[in-house]
Amino acid sequence: MKVHIQDLRFQTIIGILDFERVKPQEVIINLELEYNYEDEFINYADVSALIKNSMLTQEFLLIEDALLYLHVSLKKEFQKINALELKITKPSILPDCQVSVSLFKDFNS
Repeated sequence: MKVHIQDLRFQTIIGILDFERVKPQEVIINLELEYNYEDEFINYADVSALIKNSMLTQEFLLIEDALLYLHVSLKKEFQKINALELKITKPSILPDCQVSVSLFKDFNS
């Protein structure tokens, strides 16, 4: 089974520039996770809440650090995850484009 969370949007502190450390900015999270469904499912509302709460409380400097933290936290909380792809987008940091960083992790390899 795959769980898809698309365009999870919220405001948070993230970034290394001075103004990014003071004023929250919008981020967009996209996630695809794969797991073996048997008797238990992975609740996408719980996944979304973990991501959002982590981003709000940790106030990461780099998107890369957020991705590394989130993939470990998700696997710890939802041990059935076999693989995940996670992308964080900052839609307003540059005037003429959206920037994103993504991570793919296969926990079976």
